[in-house]
Amino acid sequence: MKIILSRVALTDLKQIKDFISKNSLYYADVFTKKLTNSIRKLIDFPNIGRIVPEYDNINIKEIIYQNYRIIYKIKDNSIIYVISIIHGARDLTSNINLLGIEDQ
Repeated sequence: MKIILSRVALTDLKQIKDFISKNSLYYADVFTKKLTNSIRKLIDFPNIGRIVPEYDNINIKEIIYQNYRIIYKIKDNSIIYVISIIHGARDLTSNINLLGIEDQ
């Protein structure tokens, strides 16, 4: 399995790190490393996530790291495509175009 982060997911990760770094560069690094390690676990356990309730699509799954939802799709049983990393308090349904799920 290979992991690919979409442009949206890369931007999400950068924004998370930037936000946390306003208070602490150290904790921003620690948090994003742990979040990234959670994503890497998908290589060994790609089906560990649950189906994203808002989309009710068996191909779109999520894992949770602290308050963040890591939304991903498994492509061709060989690629884990991370669509977005979104804070759990945000409304995911209003971001469907942002996520580009229909284009995948």
